[in-house]
Amino acid sequence: MTDWHGMTWLNEPPRWSADQRVLRLWTAQDTDFWRRTHYGFTHDSGHFLGLPAQQTFTAQVRVRGAYTALYDQAGLMLRAGAEHWIKAGVEFVGQQQLSAVVTHGFSDWSVCPVGSPAFFDLKMTRQGDALSVHSRLPDADWSLLRLAYLPPDLAASVGVYACSPQGGGFEVVFSDFALGPAETGALY
Repeated sequence: MTDWHGMTWLNEPPRWSADQRVLRLWTAQDTDFWRRTHYGFTHDSGHFLGLPAQQTFTAQVRVRGAYTALYDQAGLMLRAGAEHWIKAGVEFVGQQQLSAVVTHGFSDWSVCPVGSPAFFDLKMTRQGDALSVHSRLPDADWSLLRLAYLPPDLAASVGVYACSPQGGGFEVVFSDFALGPAETGALY
C-alpha cells in the first residue's frame, strides 16, 4: 500500500487522483526538469511527488502512460534540490524510449528505444556514493539502465515524476510504489 496523500508535491499537476495502490495524473503544459546543457535553458516545472529517503534505499514503481507528444515522460526521480537530481523513466522521442537524466548543476541525457510496452517497472537503489537505476519491461528481467554518482552526504527525496515539455494533458498511472532497504547484488 502507498500513502500517496502522505507524500509532498513539487509543482502539483492540475488534475490527479489516488487510492491506496494507484496514482493517476494529467500533466500541465510546458513542464520539464532540465538544466542548461545543450539547450541553454533551465526548467524546474515538472510534477514530482516524493518523500524523504534514507541514505540507502531501494524505490520501485510500475508506470503506464499515454505517450503522444514529443518528450512526454514519466518515471522515478531522486531529488536533492534544483541542481542535484536524477530522473529515469520512459520518454517519447519519436517512440517510447527508456530515458535517464543525471543533473549536478548541468543535465545529461541518455535514451534507448523500447517499442510500445503496456507498462514498465523501474527501481532506484542508493548505496554509498552511487545510485543505480534498473528497468523491466513486460515479460523481461530487470536490466541496468544507469549507474550514477551521487554525493553520499546529500539528503534527498525519492518519488515519481511526469512532464510534458511540448504538450500537456499527458495521462500517467503509477502503481505499486515501494520504498525500502537497499537491495544488494550484481548490477546486471
